[in-house]
Amino acid sequence: MKRSIRIILLPPKNSPMLHFDRRHFLSLSAGACALGMLPRTMWAQDNSQGKNSSDMMTPAVHRAVEQGLAFLAKRQILSGRDKGAFGTSGYSGGVAVCGLGGLAFMCGGSPPGQGPYGKNVDRCVDFLVANQDKNGFLSVSTGGGSRDNMYGHGFATLFLAEAYGMSTRLDADSTIGDALRKSVKLIVECQNDAGGWRYEPRKSDADLSITICQIMALRAARDAGINVPDETRNKCIEYVKKSQNADGGFRYTLSSGGGSTFPLTAAGICSLYSAGIYDGEAIDKGLKYLMNYLPGKGAESGYYFYGHYYACQAMWHAGGNYWNTWYTAIRDRLLEKQGGDGSWTDDQAGSEFGTAMGCIILQMPNNYLPVFSP
Repeated sequence: MKRSIRIILLPPKNSPMLHFDRRHFLSLSAGACALGMLPRTMWAQDNSQGKNSSDMMTPAVHRAVEQGLAFLAKRQILSGRDKGAFGTSGYSGGVAVCGLGGLAFMCGGSPPGQGPYGKNVDRCVDFLVANQDKNGFLSVSTGGGSRDNMYGHGFATLFLAEAYGMSTRLDADSTIGDALRKSVKLIVECQNDAGGWRYEPRKSDADLSITICQIMALRAARDAGINVPDETRNKCIEYVKKSQNADGGFRYTLSSGGGSTFPLTAAGICSLYSAGIYDGEAIDKGLKYLMNYLPGKGAESGYYFYGHYYACQAMWHAGGNYWNTWYTAIRDRLLEKQGGDGSWTDDQAGSEFGTAMGCIILQMPNNYLPVFSP
């Protein structure tokens, strides 16, 4: 399949790398549409997802997304110490949910300061910048029991990178850019010798789930013009490759020899695509493994929204029948699961997390965010 040149974390051997310049990006995207959102053609592949992917977002999907985004907007705190967060404690008050909520708004066409939720995106940026420590770690250092760790740091960094690449504010480099560079530096310094990351912001052991959060954050940062060392990229992709089992699925740690799971396999395949690995046995076996978990086909896996967040991206990259079959199935399932107040509830992390993830998944065909783009 022919593929257009695009920004990737690690280019395939002998392939050209498109150098990203944030100022050039802004000059191209300025005034692209009334909402200031990115034109699909800047980042889109050559229709490998299907000729009418945007048409798969039915009127019911648009209504569901608008209700979900409205729910998030109502949950966002507008003043005080927690301004910009989506709660005051627990997961909802942490940087991960803040970053994911910001991504959900941006997936709908609201960059920082623009569009119907541009101010909400700005609040997310401000909250994250305010909750970065001197070492660059993004976490909530005060308040009631936030569960921030390198998960939170990874999701928050990913959002900051997307916001930085799209922001038109004059102080973007000295505010968002500085925070992003510090965050990336921390990720690079915390990578262990095997190429992975663990819960705490220091070198230790590693697991695939947290490692993939950092990989996606690094890809987004590189897209936004932030330097990411080649050694860091190479090592983390090798870690992912070594985590695949013979059945095509992916396991939690290299040392455990554990079984494959749906969420980890979705995340693993997504990270390989982001690294420029489009074809081959690892991809083929991983996609076939994921199809065993097609929504509505069988029992639903744990970590539902986390798994489908990555699975939808993986199928978006795969394109063709994989994408058409998967998106239709998860779209219909999410429409069934949405609550009357517009929210989706995640059993582990709550309604703010679930709603952000649900909105991101349903809006994938918009193709507005570079980090999700094939």
